[in-house]
Amino acid sequence: MTAYEANLHIEGEDTQPVPVLVDLTNDRLTMTIGAEEVAAWDRGDMRIAAMPDGFHIRAEGEAIVLSVSDDAKFALELGLKNAHPALRRRMAALLRTDD
Repeated sequence: MTAYEANLHIEGEDTQPVPVLVDLTNDRLTMTIGAEEVAAWDRGDMRIAAMPDGFHIRAEGEAIVLSVSDDAKFALELGLKNAHPALRRRMAALLRTDD
């Protein structure tokens, strides 16, 4: 299981972010709050954009923003090719250290 701590914000809503655990096992993104699963999507069913304020994810009519504590590793595990410049630098640094 590959899990990341993150803060979840519903796009377009003026509410406080909620801490979630994001699991990227078996080509699925699953989010839980405590023991309660709040979302589970196949990676192929999501549109993800890495923006300076977090990962903007659209799936099944939902639009969320995830602020992930280890954003570079998260982006690499998702297989993202495009990101804002600061995140791309962190991703490249991780790739260099994995050699």
